[in-house]
Amino acid sequence: MKNIFNIEQFHQFDNLDLIAHEVVEGFITGLHRSPFHGFSVEFAEHRLYNQGESTKHIDWKLFARTDKLFVKQYEEETNLRCQLVIDTSSSMLFPYSKGKKHLQNKLAFSVYSAAALIYLLRKQRDAVGLSLFSDEIEFHSNSKLSSVHSEVLYGKLSELVLPENHHLRKKTNTTKALHQIAESIHKRSLVIIFSDMLDSESPDELFSALQHLRYNKHEVILFHVTDHKMERDFSFTSRPHKFVDLETGHQIKFNPQEVKKVYKNAVDDYFEELRIRCGQYQIDLAEVDINEDFNQVLYKYLVKRKKLF
Repeated sequence: MKNIFNIEQFHQFDNLDLIAHEVVEGFITGLHRSPFHGFSVEFAEHRLYNQGESTKHIDWKLFARTDKLFVKQYEEETNLRCQLVIDTSSSMLFPYSKGKKHLQNKLAFSVYSAAALIYLLRKQRDAVGLSLFSDEIEFHSNSKLSSVHSEVLYGKLSELVLPENHHLRKKTNTTKALHQIAESIHKRSLVIIFSDMLDSESPDELFSALQHLRYNKHEVILFHVTDHKMERDFSFTSRPHKFVDLETGHQIKFNPQEVKKVYKNAVDDYFEELRIRCGQYQIDLAEVDINEDFNQVLYKYLVKRKKLF
């Protein structure tokens, strides 16, 4: 199942709601044409009338067409509460392009994925909230279903891809942020995290923060966002390169091929530990490559939602 939509196709658009619509509708079309027939993606604005309840909200026009009683669903009626959490630290700007709107980086991929999920969640009458963090919580909104609320979220997400809002040396404190978010979500929710998981904190402290979310009864999907070619495969040409830490400004120059094996082993070991710990805490871990399309995110979400209902 291949989605025709790729992030670089959206460089001419500024309307995040429109982009999210195009991504999701393309995905749903592909889903219906694919072998994955087990998924029912029904976007109902009504529910069947239950005998004995008030007839106040029955849709009589729909009854005239279908001869069945349906009740209009309102904003307080929701199937699922979902909190989208995005790491906005400087490392998420990789690969970094100064002074222009560069969509093919980890932050932009996370933003467009989150926008598509907001659209899909609202279509399924699910409430959605948003949390943005770096070394502190930059924005937090509890989950709601209203159209006004979704426009606020689209607005906050749109700001993240503007070049004037791209600041280097913005560090990460994933541990602190996740602990705060775990305490801020007061109702059981599906928490979806977009992060490259590059943090100066010790792995044990980071895993403790993830465990905190599960301890508070939240379901969790962790999308580990990477540029697979550069960050995992370390596919740089065999010549000296200058590498700059986007969060600290520290620079170092060397030939990547001389350290490629050691680098890959260290990265593989860390993320294997992350995979094992997430398995222990019953957290869904998905590594997503920013060079691929958005199906990898939307499909993983649908699999999770199907398990919850």
